[in-house]
Amino acid sequence: MQQMYRFDTVSEYNVLCNHETLHPLISVIDFSKAKPRSWNGDKTVRINYGLYCIFLKEIKCGDLKYGCNYYDYQEGTLVFVSPGQVMEFETDGKAYQPKGHALVFHPDLIHGTSLGKHIQDYSFFGYQSNEALHLSERERQIIMDCFSKIEFELQQSVDKHSKKLIVSNIELFLNYCVRFYDRQFITRDNVHKGVLERFEILLNDYYQSEKPQMIGLPSVAYCAGELNLSANYFGDLIKKETGKTAQEYIQSKVIDVAKEKIFDQSKSVSEIAYELGFKYPQHFTRLFKQKTGNTPNEYRMMN
Repeated sequence: MQQMYRFDTVSEYNVLCNHETLHPLISVIDFSKAKPRSWNGDKTVRINYGLYCIFLKEIKCGDLKYGCNYYDYQEGTLVFVSPGQVMEFETDGKAYQPKGHALVFHPDLIHGTSLGKHIQDYSFFGYQSNEALHLSERERQIIMDCFSKIEFELQQSVDKHSKKLIVSNIELFLNYCVRFYDRQFITRDNVHKGVLERFEILLNDYYQSEKPQMIGLPSVAYCAGELNLSANYFGDLIKKETGKTAQEYIQSKVIDVAKEKIFDQSKSVSEIAYELGFKYPQHFTRLFKQKTGNTPNEYRMMN
């Protein structure tokens, strides 16, 4: 059976990285100080993190895999991991010297803080590992500056300001990452080119098949999976491209298809609802009125 490595505390991860624990809930790590790793010669390594981890990798030390997809991996990318996620590495089984930096912190650090209340808003913690943040040299310098500020605080004597300053700097760092991802959605055209077009084709094909009756309404997760993207990354990309959420875009398609079907007076509203993938006709009526201002029957009579 494949071995699973677990790191549930900052100190456990510090031991792996040959790093002194300055604070029990957070650490800024320089991987060049770590000992060479071999993972007991395993060629496939699975790690379960109980921490928030952000890795700035500077060399390729194996093909990184998360879920069923390989990482869109280059030197100088940021990897985001949230508690409970499992990451998988494929190596040649030989020892290697890790290089780069990491920010790791325990969820308890941010409980009761502003960041703790909206950490879920940083959707890139839910991206698949093939959706890395690719940094320019200038962006990398900003990231390293944020790491340096946090490390500076960790080296000071703890006082009443320490936690607030540390958490504020983590939040500043994450906000920069939001900006950099927005830039990436625009600049990495070769990666994202055609996603919206493929999304539209996917929805058209969906409603020309029996899938609505078999599966139901197309979900964001289903569409993202068909396009080989995580739901969070897909949703952020569609919002950036269209100004609509992916769910709103799907609903617009459903209403467009519904309007065509309503012209067929041989079908009842309940039959149309079923053909569209609604489990209950009243849910279809409610959505249709919400989007058009009229019930399906009122729309039929008007046209």
